[in-house]
Amino acid sequence: MITIYHNPRCSKSRETLALVQSHADETQIPLQVIDYQKTPLNFGELQSLLTALGTDDVQVMLRNNEPEYVNLNLATADVATALSAIAAHPHLLQRPIVTYQNKAAIGRPPEHVLSLFKKA
Repeated sequence: MITIYHNPRCSKSRETLALVQSHADETQIPLQVIDYQKTPLNFGELQSLLTALGTDDVQVMLRNNEPEYVNLNLATADVATALSAIAAHPHLLQRPIVTYQNKAAIGRPPEHVLSLFKKA
């Protein structure tokens, strides 16, 4: 299954969804679309996403242009603090994020997520 953590109000997220939907249709792989603002991720889910992204740098998951990023001093926050902040303020999550076969990629640019579907 392919999962996209999506914000329908974001143009990059919509572009990424179109790419992923096309791939899912071509390959007949089920696609799950999660509007993470309506269905926020909990701490454990966010921790799993960070692992799937293949990094321990939580900054890649944060939208640093949001007021809460500055107000909560997230530029220097540890992983637990940052993930807790995202869980409490879902709009802090960088979007879109696509997961497939235990790996994840951020769709910035949207084409970046296509790397998840390449055969090794």
